[in-house]
Amino acid sequence: QVQLVESGGGLVQAGGSLRLSCAASGSIWGINAWGWYRQAPGKQRELVARITSGGSTNYEDSVKGRFTISRDNAKNTVYLQMSSLKPEDTAVYYCVALKQWDDYWGQGTQVTVSS
Repeated sequence: QVQLVESGGGLVQAGGSLRLSCAASGSIWGINAWGWYRQAPGKQRELVARITSGGSTNYEDSVKGRFTISRDNAKNTVYLQMSSLKPEDTAVYYCVALKQWDDYWGQGTQVTVSS
């Protein structure tokens, strides 16, 4: 099992920045990739950003150039730096750890961007 704890969400004005953190513990070996998803009210959960064990990243089109995913292997922590935030970025953000046969999710952290 992998335990994930997100932090760093909150309320921010449009144009502001937040950094989300996802601290992992437990059986962290064999994780092939990490991701950040988000789910806004009434919408499906969507992938925001992903980073592989090799360091390759990919982003959802609407966040390209504004969000950056990174990781600190020594701290077993993955980050999502969010800048130039927009009201449409408002959602619950979830961290996920992906293994070959399993995926593990955090509890989510609320991000609210006011206009």
